[in-house]
Formats: sequence, C-alpha cells, structure tokens
Amino acid sequence: MESIAEELGYVASDKLLIIHADDAGLCYAENRATKKALKEGVVNSYSIMMPCPWAYEMASFAKEHPQYDGGIHLTLTSEWKHYKFEPVLSAKEVPSLVDENGRFYPKRAMVKENAIPSEIKKELKAQIERAIAWGVKPTHLDSHMFTMGLTEEIIQVYRELGEEFKLPVFLSKQLLGDFKMRTEKHIRETDFTIENVFTGEWSWFEGKGLAAYYDHALNNLQAGINILLIHTAFNDEEMQGVAIDHPNFGAEWRQADLDYFTSTHAKEMLEKQEVKLITWRDIQKIMF
Repeated sequence: MESIAEELGYVASDKLLIIHADDAGLCYAENRATKKALKEGVVNSYSIMMPCPWAYEMASFAKEHPQYDGGIHLTLTSEWKHYKFEPVLSAKEVPSLVDENGRFYPKRAMVKENAIPSEIKKELKAQIERAIAWGVKPTHLDSHMFTMGLTEEIIQVYRELGEEFKLPVFLSKQLLGDFKMRTEKHIRETDFTIENVFTGEWSWFEGKGLAAYYDHALNNLQAGINILLIHTAFNDEEMQGVAIDHPNFGAEWRQADLDYFTSTHAKEMLEKQEVKLITWRDIQKIMF
C-alpha cells in the first residue's frame, strides 16, 4: 500500500512540508503580512477566519490569487481581550456558541461546556459557504485554536464538513495531545492526519527566540508530511491593540514569524534540509 507521500509522487523518505499561516482575516496587519509571506517568503499555505472584520479583504485576495493554497480557519472562539467577533449567523440561530454579549467564547473549555454540535455544524457550514460566495475556492479546512478536536462529537462534525465540501480537514493526534484534549482515541484509521506538527512555543519565544525554534524545527523534520503552523502579522499599532495583554502569539510574536519566513536564511534552511514543499491543494487532489 502506497504512503501519502508516494501517492503525491514522492518517495517515502522525502521530507515534505507545508508552511501554513493561520488567522488571515483577523485584522489588516495580519492580512498584509500573510500576503507578504506568500509573495516574498517561503509560506505556501494560509487559511481565513471568516467571522473576522478583515475576512472580506482576504477573501478578495484569495479570489484574485487562486495560485496560493488557501483554506478556511473554522472559528468558534474569540480569545482577545478587547477585540471580539461573533458568528456569521445571528446569535439567535446558534445561541450555544455565544456569551451574554453575542460573541464567541474566549476559551476552548467554554466551547466544550456550552456548544451544541448541531449548532457548531450550522455555523461552520455558514462560514464555509460565505467564503465560497465571496469567491474563495478553499483547499482544506483547519481549526482556530484546534477547537474542532474538543470532543468526539465535534470531531465528527469536522469530518462531515470535509466530506460535504470535498475538502481535507487538518487532524493530528500529536496536536490533540499537545493541547491536552485527550480525544486522540477518537481519530480513526481512515482519517487523514499529520503527525509531525511544529508551532512556536512560549519557552522559545522568551528564551532563545522564535528564529532559533524554527531552525530547530527545520533541522528535525521527519520523512513524510510535516506542517509548520505560524501566525504572521506586522507589529504595528493595530496588531498591538488586538493583542493587548496577550504576548503569547501576540504582535511581537507574529512579527518574528513574518521576519523568519521571509528571510533568505529560511530559504537556505529549506535547501540545506532538502525539503519538498507541498500544499493542501496537493492533498485535496489525491483525496477527492
């Protein structure tokens, strides 16, 4: 039986990598940086948060630049202190997904405690349909704060959305374990998963720095499919306002991601490690 790598036209020992930028659409600083990373850097995939105020601008970019690999960053949480967003449906249609102000909950635990799976599916289907209506041709589905791994029922909603729209969904036992969700047992043998996942860590951010972490990640890629999850934005007044009192994945962090993945050094690291860049679009073609 062929491995996914072999189905994609590579050999099993090749180190395949998706460099994926989350959170497009979050704000203008995020959009500007994501576009720069795609056009000038080594980032080769991104996904859009459809409930956010700047989603339309990023969807317009996706429509005008279909050559870039773009998915939908399914969103059920609004984690920032003052910058909040709400479902694309009315709060009355999905009351279990919102707080007393009609906004998404800030924490995964609150989604797990309150959200009804049928309302999750209703809202997320609306997010995907909005993107398509705006001209996006998504290549995959992934999950903001990986809330789609919270429970067995929510994972099943995730699967069903992928099947309905003929899109691969990003699942990973490793990531579920990293987030201490304890739902790894609900991943099926038939699910497509990526188990070599790298994303910046707080201990590196406040220690050696994120550039050192990304060097470490690229030096430790495994044979088969790897994914690097990053968050690119400019450390400007807008992003600082969004991320106030939130240094973890905040404005400085996102600028560091942008700087690294648009650097000559990053390109040299990929060449040194003989990395083969692939996209979700490649995976979509062999799955559907």
